Amino acid sequence: MTAALIGFGVVLVLVMMRMPIVFAMGFVGTFGFVYERGGSLFDERGFKAAMSMVGRQITDTAQDYGLSVIPLFILMGLFVNKGGLSRELYAVSNAFLGHFRGGLAMATVAACGGFSAICGSSLATAATMSKVAMPEMRRYGYADSLSTASIAAGGTLGILIPPSVILVIYGLLTETSIGKLFMAGIIPGLLGILFYLFAVRWTVYRNPDAGPAGVKTSWSDRFAALRGVWAVLILFIIVIGGLYGVFDFEPLNLTFSPTEAAGMGAMGAFLIALFRGGLTLSSTFETLQETAFTTASLFAVLIGAQIFSNFVNLAGLPEALIELVTAYDVSPMAVMLMILCIYIVLGCIFESLSMLLLTVPIFFPLVTSLGFDPIWFGIVVVVVTEISLITPPVGLNVFILKGVVGDVTTATVFRGVTPFWIADLFRLALIVMVPWLVLVLPNSMGALGH
Repeated sequence: MTAALIGFGVVLVLVMMRMPIVFAMGFVGTFGFVYERGGSLFDERGFKAAMSMVGRQITDTAQDYGLSVIPLFILMGLFVNKGGLSRELYAVSNAFLGHFRGGLAMATVAACGGFSAICGSSLATAATMSKVAMPEMRRYGYADSLSTASIAAGGTLGILIPPSVILVIYGLLTETSIGKLFMAGIIPGLLGILFYLFAVRWTVYRNPDAGPAGVKTSWSDRFAALRGVWAVLILFIIVIGGLYGVFDFEPLNLTFSPTEAAGMGAMGAFLIALFRGGLTLSSTFETLQETAFTTASLFAVLIGAQIFSNFVNLAGLPEALIELVTAYDVSPMAVMLMILCIYIVLGCIFESLSMLLLTVPIFFPLVTSLGFDPIWFGIVVVVVTEISLITPPVGLNVFILKGVVGDVTTATVFRGVTPFWIADLFRLALIVMVPWLVLVLPNSMGALGH
């Protein structure tokens, strides 16, 4: 246990020294494995065992069919962006909410939620919606703090509302049903939208000038705007409906696996973007190239995390934590609260995916041994990692937004986003205290989840 804790501390130090997380976890995991197998960092037998483990881990990850769902969902999100669906989602949200005080910010949050349902990436959601929503909010005199905060916070919904890449990775790491994880994320995702709307209202209540009311749209224009989002609805039904047997009737008899659903979603998004004139030969190549780059980056981090996980498991840290909790007779909920506090602290250092890959192999055996549902824990982990996307000093969504907008300081964004991560804390407390909110949909699906 001591060696594993030292290794965990070394990873933290290396990350704070700006070493990429993949190298930090890979190096510490490799040399930790050498130490555990050979008794020292320079043992020849331990070094050979570690090299064999690293090579096997790289090969197994590259050949894992289950991981093919990741590039397909990434590709779907990029094609959706090329199809211009983000603008139509924002137009619909603006038509119904824009005339309220703070309405454009609320429309941004709602549009981010809709875009998340067909994208699955927080960073892509934040980057895309900043290009769509920021000019409109500035045109109506919105404060930069509220404008950027609504985009940064709304973007975090991309890792929870299905289809979610991070839920796929959690499911593969823990051998938990990806389909049921997707269903479990729907209600917490909708709660996230609702709580963020309250955060906008609170902001404009304290400072009415931060979000002036916009122009009220007629009902005929609202219905006309709704007709523009048919493609979003169809794509969502194809991916989620196919996953849960919506098409399992004569003569179709179709029920998709997660990989098949992702493939259908990617093809559907490609056809939508093509018919809307959003694709050229060069833009298609750029999309494929970006998909390959993003996938390679995710796989590299995943391999590094699995190498570190092998070292931690060999050192016996998960078993030691279970024995420690049993020996001191700590209540399960007290253990869960301590784990959540650790996640919140780590969120100030790590981005969401790295934090999940680093901690889930350690905490998952402990949590399941205490009787907690693995699907519920997965959603809790994703919600608490969402908070890390908008909290200082890392706040990855904040820095993505700063890079896209350019003329707004990170201090302005962090100041504006404070009510939103406070709203996230309330949502986290709610789903921790009421697990039914997470489990009611996956439990109702029964044997349909894959």
